[in-house]
Amino acid sequence: MTANQDLMTMARQQLKGMWGLGVWVTIITFAISIGLSLIPHVGGIIDFIITGPFMIGIAMFYLTIARKQSAPRVGQIFDGFNYFGAGFVAFLLMAIFIILWALLLIIPGIVAYLSYAMTYFILAENPQTRVLDAIRKSKEMMKGYRWKLFCLGLRFIGWLILGILSLGIGFLWILPYFWTSFANFYIDIKGDAVQPSTVTPNVS
Repeated sequence: MTANQDLMTMARQQLKGMWGLGVWVTIITFAISIGLSLIPHVGGIIDFIITGPFMIGIAMFYLTIARKQSAPRVGQIFDGFNYFGAGFVAFLLMAIFIILWALLLIIPGIVAYLSYAMTYFILAENPQTRVLDAIRKSKEMMKGYRWKLFCLGLRFIGWLILGILSLGIGFLWILPYFWTSFANFYIDIKGDAVQPSTVTPNVS
């Protein structure tokens, strides 16, 4: 397995020449979220309904950057709406499952969240996959790797603090960095070769 530090190094390399696209994706998603929050009564409902399809589209965009197989497009974040039903059901079911586990204790809720974390990437690659099958496959993929993903998230705490201190401006670059690292994590545990020749694997 590739060390988390190396996954982040890969992300920075993969984003060279792509930072602008990542910034635009962040701006668009922020603008939509803020815009919906300003709509009385129904804004939150609409946000809940479209989050799943957006997550599939975001996964598509950052997998394209991570794999460098084709030119990424900002419009990819809307491609998830071609699979609206799958995106909505995935978000709904995962929310229900995570909340039910969290009712037991906080730790089971976190474990559930980590277990389902690959679902949107699975659907981004195979949109015709049944949602429950995608969730089940995510749980299988994450066996033995939940702690690794948790530690990857911890590596971004300092960056998140920096984003807050910059009045949110830093998030325009931090979120592309996070999502590309997250995409590398998915590709890595799936077993694909993602290591650029310029990265020296960290065996620690």
